Amino acid sequence: MQLKRNLLSAALASAIALTATGVNAQTAETATDQAPATDATELDTVVVTGIRRGIESAISVKRDSTSIVEAVSAEDIGKLPDVSIGESIGRLPGVAAQRVGGRAQVISVRGLSPDFSTTLLNGREMVSTGDNRSVEFDQYPSELVSGVTVYKTPDAGLIGQGLSGTLDMQTVRPLSFDAPVGAIGVRGQRNSLGAAADSSAYGERINASYITQNEARTFGFSIGYSHATTPIQENQVGLYEPWQAIGDNWRPGVPAGTFYSDGIKALRRTGEIKRDGVMATLQFRPSNAWTSTLDLFHSEAEQVDTANQFEVHIGDYNGGYGRLQVTNPAINGNNTFTGGTVGNVYPLVRGMYNKREDEINAFGWNNEFTAGQARIIADIGWSRAKRDELNLENNTQMLPAPQLDTLQLQIRNNGFSQINPGRDYSNPESLYLTGTIYGSGYGKVPNVVDELRTAKLAASFPSPAFFSDIDVGLNYADREKNKRQPEGNINLGAQGITAIGSDLQYRPVDLSFAGIGYIPSWNVPAAVARYMTFEPSDSAFPYLVAKAWDVREKTTTAYVRGNLDTEWGNVSVRGNAGVQVQRVDQSSDAIRLTGGSDPRPIHMGKTFTDVLPSMNLAFGFDNEQTLRVALAKQVARPRVDQLRASLEVTASDGPDQNNGTGLRNSYASGGNPLLDPWRAYAFDVSYEKYFGTKAYVAAAYFYKDLQTYIYTQTDPFYDLSAYTSDIPPHPNFPGVGVNPTGSYSRPVNGEGGTLQGLELTASLPFDMFSDALQGFGAIASATFNDSNIQIRDPESASSVGAGDIDLPGLSKRVYNLTVYFEKNGFEARINQRRRSDFIGEIGNFNGNRTLRYVVGENITDAQVSYSFPEGHALGGLSVLLQASNLTDEAYQTYAGSKDRPLEYVEWGRSYLLGVSYKF
Repeated sequence: MQLKRNLLSAALASAIALTATGVNAQTAETATDQAPATDATELDTVVVTGIRRGIESAISVKRDSTSIVEAVSAEDIGKLPDVSIGESIGRLPGVAAQRVGGRAQVISVRGLSPDFSTTLLNGREMVSTGDNRSVEFDQYPSELVSGVTVYKTPDAGLIGQGLSGTLDMQTVRPLSFDAPVGAIGVRGQRNSLGAAADSSAYGERINASYITQNEARTFGFSIGYSHATTPIQENQVGLYEPWQAIGDNWRPGVPAGTFYSDGIKALRRTGEIKRDGVMATLQFRPSNAWTSTLDLFHSEAEQVDTANQFEVHIGDYNGGYGRLQVTNPAINGNNTFTGGTVGNVYPLVRGMYNKREDEINAFGWNNEFTAGQARIIADIGWSRAKRDELNLENNTQMLPAPQLDTLQLQIRNNGFSQINPGRDYSNPESLYLTGTIYGSGYGKVPNVVDELRTAKLAASFPSPAFFSDIDVGLNYADREKNKRQPEGNINLGAQGITAIGSDLQYRPVDLSFAGIGYIPSWNVPAAVARYMTFEPSDSAFPYLVAKAWDVREKTTTAYVRGNLDTEWGNVSVRGNAGVQVQRVDQSSDAIRLTGGSDPRPIHMGKTFTDVLPSMNLAFGFDNEQTLRVALAKQVARPRVDQLRASLEVTASDGPDQNNGTGLRNSYASGGNPLLDPWRAYAFDVSYEKYFGTKAYVAAAYFYKDLQTYIYTQTDPFYDLSAYTSDIPPHPNFPGVGVNPTGSYSRPVNGEGGTLQGLELTASLPFDMFSDALQGFGAIASATFNDSNIQIRDPESASSVGAGDIDLPGLSKRVYNLTVYFEKNGFEARINQRRRSDFIGEIGNFNGNRTLRYVVGENITDAQVSYSFPEGHALGGLSVLLQASNLTDEAYQTYAGSKDRPLEYVEWGRSYLLGVSYKF
C-alpha cells in the first residue's frame, strides 16, 4: 500500500517536472521560429460530451478564477460524475470525505474539520440540519446540482467564507442554454448485504429536469426533481469506551495493568432513507441592463432504521448475580486484552430504533443592474432547515433471572470481533421486556431548527487608476439555531414483564459474522406503544440542560475590493486586493441549573469586529503557465453548540478539608456565548500549467497560522459568586456555605499553531502522448498535510484520551485517482480515494458530538455507460451501471492504538443500474 502511495506521489511530481521541462523546450523553439508563444499548446476546438465535458468545464473554472479553487462540473444536465455530491467533492485535491452510514457526508478541506469551512448554494450561505454549521452533503441531490466550486483562498467580496475553504454549490442558469433541453433518469439500486428483518436490499433513484427559454430569450425557466430510496444495511461489532488500564482484581482473571473494555455488542442495522428534492430557477432579462434570477430549493428526507443488537457487559456487572469470571485471557505485547473465556455475564438482545425527518427550504432572489459603467447587485436570501428525530430503545433478557452465559471472546482489529455465546438467543419467546441491567428502555426526541435570512447590496465601477474596477458591498445575515432534545426512560406498562408478541416480530437477523447466529428483530415503536410508557423531558435531569438552547448571530459585512486585469511587461496579471469588515452580534438563550434543580432562563452574548484583508494575484506566463499567490486574514465562527448559554452549577456535599476555607467546593460547566472566532493568517502559492481546457498539472502549497483554537478547558479559580448563592444548603451540612471561587469547564479560545500542506494534481488525457491512447485519461492528486497544533477534548476523553491530540479531520496523506475511457458513446471510469488515519467527529449514544480515531480508508467506485448517438433510433438514451465501495471497505474506529478497537462496520457494496434519456 505504501509503495502504491509513493508511486502516485512520484508520478504526479514527475508529471509536473516533465511539464515544466516541456514548457522550457517549447519556449526555446518558439524563440527560434519567431512563432507566437501560444501556438505551442494550441488545441483544436471540438465539441466534447460526457466525461470530458465535465472535466474540461471544471478546468475552465479553475483556470479563469482569480482565487485558488477546485471545481466539479456536471457532464450534462442532471449528471454530476458521482452518485452523491459528497463523493464528487471528496475527490478534489486538498479535500477529504468522511463516511457516515456508508455515504460520503462530511467534508474536510485542507486537513481541517468541517467546522472550519462553510457551504453556499448559488453564493448564499446555507443552514444545516445538524447541531452545528457543517452541511450534510447527501441531503443535496446530485441530479439537481450543475457544479461545485471550492474556494481555497478568499477574497474580500466572498460572503460567508470559511477558514479552510468555502464550498459553493451551483444550480443551472436557464438563459445560459442555447435551446430548451430536458432529461429523465431511472436507476435501481441493490446493497450487497442483502435483505434483513423487515427491510429490503433494493432502492431506486428517479430524476427529471427541464430547461426552457422564450423565443426572445428574455425569460428562462428550469426545474428539476429527484427522488431516491436508499436501503440501509449494516453489520457492526462495537466495544465500549474507554479502554482503561485496570487495577488488581477489577476484572477477575485479568492481570492488573491490562487495557480492557467493559462491553461488546454486535448488530445488524436495517432500514431505508427516502429523499425528495426539487429545484427551480426563473430568469428574466428584458434588456442587457437588468437580469433578475429567482432560485428555489426544497429537500426532504426520512430515515428509518433499527439496530437489532446482541450486547453484553463484560466489566464485572451482571445485575448482582456474582462476579465476572475470565479464564485463559489473551493479552498482546501492548498489554491489551484480546480475548478469552468470559463467564458469569448476562447478555441482552436490544432493538434500537431511529426515525429522522429532515427538511431544507431555500429561496434567493438576485437582481443585477447596469447603469452606464456601473454594475449594481441586490440580493436577498432565506433558508431554513428542520430536523425531527425519534430514538427508541427496547431491552430484553432471558428469564427467569439470572440466565447467565459464558462467551468465547476474540477481539480483532482487522475484522469482526467474535463473541460466541454459549446460549441460543434466536427464540423471541424466551426474551422478555424487563428491567435489565440497562433498564427496560430509553428514548430521545431531538429537534433542530436553523433559519438564516440575508440581504446584500453591491456595486462595481471602473477605477480611475491601478485597478481595473472597484467592488463595494454590504451584506447582512441574521441566523438563529434552536435545539431541543427531550429524553427519558421507557418504562414497562401496567402489564409488567412480557415477551414481544409474534405479530410484532420481523424475520430474525443473522449475526454469524460475529459468531452469534440468529437473534430476533421486531417493531420497536409498536412494542413501546403496546407495552411501555415514554414521557420525555428536556429539564428533568441535570445532563439534559446542555441539550436545550437557542443561538442567534447577526452579522454585518462590508467590503471593498480592487480588481486587477493588466500586464506587467510580458506577464499578465489578474487578481484582487481588498478588505472585508465583519461585525458579529452573537447571543444565546438557554437554561441554568443550580444545585441539580431550580431551572432558570439564562441569556448571554457579545459583539465583536474583525478586519480581514486579502489579496489574490495570478501571474500568466508563456505557454499557459500560471503562478498564483494569495495572502489573507481569515476567521471561522465557533461551533454553534459551543456558543450555547447552557450552565450547570453544583457544589460538593460537604466542606473541603484541604483548602482551609471550610466551604463546599463549587463546580460549573456549560457552553460559552462569549467566544471569539477562530482566526488565522494564510499564505498560498500555486503553480499551474494548462493545455487549453483539455489538461493541466499543478502544485500548490498552503500555510495557515491559527492564532487560536477553541476547545474545552477548566479554570480551577473562576468567580462563580453570581450563581453559588442560589445553591441550596446540604441537609447533612446545614451551616456550611459554598465557595464562590470554583472550577468552571467550558469552551475557550486556547492556543493555536500552524498548519501547512502540499497539493499535487494532474488531469491528463492520454492522447496527449499517443493517438493510440485516444479516449483514455486520468485525474490524480496527492495531498500532504502537517500541523503542530495539539488540542484537548475532555468531552471525548473516553475515546481519544485526556492528553494532547491532533486536529480533528486532519489526514496527513490524502490520495485520489480516477482513470477513465470515453469513445463513441462508451464511457468507463474507476475512482479511488484514500486517506490516512484521522480523528473523526461522530454522534455518540447521548446524541452529542464526540471524537474518535478513524482508520484510514481506501474507497473504490466504478461505472460504465453507453449513450446512443444522435440519428440513432435510440438517440438520447443512455444505459448506466454504477458500483460504490467495490472492495467493501470497512469503517473502523479505535481508542488510542489500533489493537483497542471501538467499531468495525461494513455497509456493503452498492450497485445501480438504470437508463436516462435526454431530449
